Amino acid sequence: MRVLATAGHVDHGKSALVRALTGMEPDRFEEERRRGLTLDLGFVWTRLGADGEELAFVDVPGHERFVATMLAGVGPVPAVLFVVAADQGWQPQSEEHLAILDALGVRHAVLAVSRSDLADPAPVLADARERLAATSLGTVPAVAVSAVTGAGLDELRLELGKLADRLPVPSAAADVRLWLDRAFTVRGHGTVVTGTLGAGTLRVGDRLVTGGDDRAALRVRGLQSLHEDRSAVRGVARVAVNVHGPGVGELRRGDVLLTPGRWLHTGLVDVRVTGEAVADLPRSVTLHLGTAAVPVTVRPLGEDTARLALARELPLRVGDRAVLREPGGRRVPSAATVLDVRPPRLARRGAGRARAAELAGLRGAPDGAAELRRRGLIRRPELLAMGVPAPVAPVAGDWLADADHWARLGGSLAEAVDRHAEGHPLDPGLPTEAARRLLDLPDRALVDALAAATPGLTVHQGRLYGGQERRPPLPPPVQKAVEAVRADLDRAPFHAPDAARLSGLGLSRRAVAAAEAAGALLRIADGIVLLPGADARAAAVLAQLPQPFTLSEARQALDTTRRVAVPLLEYLDAHGYTERVDGTHRRCRRRAGDGGGRESNPFLEHTVTCDDASNSDK
Repeated sequence: MRVLATAGHVDHGKSALVRALTGMEPDRFEEERRRGLTLDLGFVWTRLGADGEELAFVDVPGHERFVATMLAGVGPVPAVLFVVAADQGWQPQSEEHLAILDALGVRHAVLAVSRSDLADPAPVLADARERLAATSLGTVPAVAVSAVTGAGLDELRLELGKLADRLPVPSAAADVRLWLDRAFTVRGHGTVVTGTLGAGTLRVGDRLVTGGDDRAALRVRGLQSLHEDRSAVRGVARVAVNVHGPGVGELRRGDVLLTPGRWLHTGLVDVRVTGEAVADLPRSVTLHLGTAAVPVTVRPLGEDTARLALARELPLRVGDRAVLREPGGRRVPSAATVLDVRPPRLARRGAGRARAAELAGLRGAPDGAAELRRRGLIRRPELLAMGVPAPVAPVAGDWLADADHWARLGGSLAEAVDRHAEGHPLDPGLPTEAARRLLDLPDRALVDALAAATPGLTVHQGRLYGGQERRPPLPPPVQKAVEAVRADLDRAPFHAPDAARLSGLGLSRRAVAAAEAAGALLRIADGIVLLPGADARAAAVLAQLPQPFTLSEARQALDTTRRVAVPLLEYLDAHGYTERVDGTHRRCRRRAGDGGGRESNPFLEHTVTCDDASNSDK
């Protein structure tokens, strides 16, 4: 299906023309037919040829009092049938309708010069074609027609068919944003809403939302397109949706049905304005987008950029085209292209000028890399909801990061870890939550990812440590105490000093933690310290025992006490050197592929083993 809207001055024969093309009556109300004046939107359709595509028309009113209604009709539609009467020529509403189409960036049209039976259509056709060519519509095909005599209708159908073939086909997988142009109740069915589906696919059973709260979802109970029941409808199409859920009775023209979780509702946007200098815009105008008409307050930023504060939030994306129109139509409508749907606050003096300079480089086309550079960090779903593609893979969870910004954060994190270690020699590890606050990061997962990506940083039990080459020296009293412990352990590697010895040397729990962080001691358990590498040496000793072995056999082989042997064996279990066989025996874990006739255990693959420790000790 293809969908077109009509456009043109009041009483130029728009409704008569689509009536002649489709054989259907576009004026739905008796008063419209009695007065011969379209007051609201009308919807008719036809098939172009026996095997041709269906072509639907949104017939809009041409009277100046109903320009807002006209905007609701053309807003979601990609192409127009522009009508100018041969006996009246170009008129004020012809000009305003063309300005609106230009503001919306509509690029596809057919020009029909109606009432060709009443006057020579050639001068009007040439004039109108020239006017259209100076806008976004460009050079368009033009046909002189008469709805009364039928002259030119076949040629017009041919041109409309060619136009339909030229229209781009939107993605069926696009996020749904259905602007509503009608809402009514059908006995036995409930609320039905209609609109032009510009992209995406609607299916019976879908869940849709109308606002920013995805919990208040509406269910699609039924679908119709051109009065036929459908299980699914793909854009572009005219569609009627039978919806059920909270608040359906309050739906009206200007509301919208959306794919849940895929749109950002915003009440503040930065835009580029064309058609009139921003400084000349009234402070209060109406923004027209889709079928919505929302009062906005204009804050000029640069020569052609402004910030708009909306009276109610709308689901907007970067690149959306809207119309800014002063109520009453005393000015030519202006175009607004959305540049940013999450603009920064402008709180400081000069912030507006700085923002204008930043916006000067934006064209309103979604650019993932540029958007990421500007924001530094952003969640992938939020970027997609802005209408901007994600240019890189997430760094943590669904967080995206600009590469340069990420590198700067890594440098800042390394500096913060070093500063903390220098200022707290007995407590060198910087807590990850403190690091998150220092870097003003929105998620602690970013700290962990940043540490993993920054050479020389490690995370242990929620704290960040620098590499050995960057760690500050221990305080002299602690260093002296550590040297005394090292001297003791050099003589008996597995005779860990007891609590009295540690206390006598002044090695408190904080001092031991600092020595461990500095790589000077290895803490096996609370109050049990050995030299670094003692775990591998112990595993090498145990590898020489007959397998499996008992705690007593291990204690004797290591020449230590039960106080040390118990936590040491548990440490070796936890770090993959040994494993329990039963309640009283352990054995060294073998490397994958070892022979010896012992039972193979694939669970042991890629683990550090007693054999490894023994070999490395030779």
